[in-house]
Amino acid sequence: MLKTFFLSSLSFFAFFALFFSLSLSFTFSVGAEAVLLQDKEVFERAKVLEITKSGTSSLPGGAPLETQTIKAKVITGEKAGTMVTLENDYIQLKEGDTFYIRHQTNEFNDTDNWSVSDPYRLPLLFSLVITFIVLIFIFGGRQGVRGLASLIGSLVLIFYLLIPGIYNGLNAIFVSIGVASLIIIVGSYITHGVNRTTSSAVVGMILTVLLTGFTSYFIVLLAKLSGYTSDESVFLHLNSGGSIDMVGLLFGGIVIGLLGVLYDSAIGQAVAVEELFRAGKHMSRQEVYTRAIRMGREHIGALVNTLAIAYVGAALPLFLLLYTSTTGFLFIINSELIATEIIRILVGSIGLVLAVPITTLVASYMLYGKVIENDSTSTERVGHGHKH
Repeated sequence: MLKTFFLSSLSFFAFFALFFSLSLSFTFSVGAEAVLLQDKEVFERAKVLEITKSGTSSLPGGAPLETQTIKAKVITGEKAGTMVTLENDYIQLKEGDTFYIRHQTNEFNDTDNWSVSDPYRLPLLFSLVITFIVLIFIFGGRQGVRGLASLIGSLVLIFYLLIPGIYNGLNAIFVSIGVASLIIIVGSYITHGVNRTTSSAVVGMILTVLLTGFTSYFIVLLAKLSGYTSDESVFLHLNSGGSIDMVGLLFGGIVIGLLGVLYDSAIGQAVAVEELFRAGKHMSRQEVYTRAIRMGREHIGALVNTLAIAYVGAALPLFLLLYTSTTGFLFIINSELIATEIIRILVGSIGLVLAVPITTLVASYMLYGKVIENDSTSTERVGHGHKH
């Protein structure tokens, strides 16, 4: 019965994935037509040849701003070899530095502007990626490699299914929940293998995502959040011609953000139930559930704290800005910018709390009285007091 359920569910999600994959090409063609920009922007790499002038100016309010005049050479693209002189009031560069230069042209008013975009960080980023992968291989072993494969699969699903689906105007609720469920299925079975323990965790996670997802959507509606909490969301709305549901996009971010810590909680509870059945084959479902919940409570405290601190850390510049505000405390909390982050933290924490009892209950029923492989040479029937 479980195998039939698993295969039918996998077939459904495979069809889901195929549908969105076929729509990918349509996504980018529509997106290209939807954006109409008068200014043409090209980004190329350039090298600083000389710093001809350095100085300091002041921003409104008296904050100091370092400036410099740079002579640089474009080293990639159609303009490779071109010498340009430009003013830079962004990150200060040194002679010999490589950076991305922005070239803006406008055929209507004959403008031709060069400016500093960003320092060239790709070598450092690639070095960090390689270091991470090497450490995974050395210390993570086969399980670490499986986790890395799961991460890559999750990113592929997000960039090739979730983002194109939402960009094409499909219902963000169902797209987010569907892709989140697919990430759970693929990631869990790749990392932990196809077995009853993993299956119980998968079912528990999907039920948690469904319950938390629909609850959070109604909370977002009740809070009357617009989804426009950053410059990126405003530009996205303009570039897409208003076709994207920004509230749904906010909802999708909450659901996907929940998955990372949800894995830890659900897998941990499923394994705890399995081990309790192994150690106490005489125990009933109720006894195992009660003991596993006791373990889960300790897990909940750590995970909720981790999730909340992670969100606060990401929004630290915002909190520092608000710290200097003269506006009333209650007004600040009520503002959409802060209310959105509070809802994101609390909804994610609610999902983590619910994952423990839901996954524990599912695992208690799915693993009780079933054959679990104990090692390579023997098996035990948990829930009973004899071996086969």
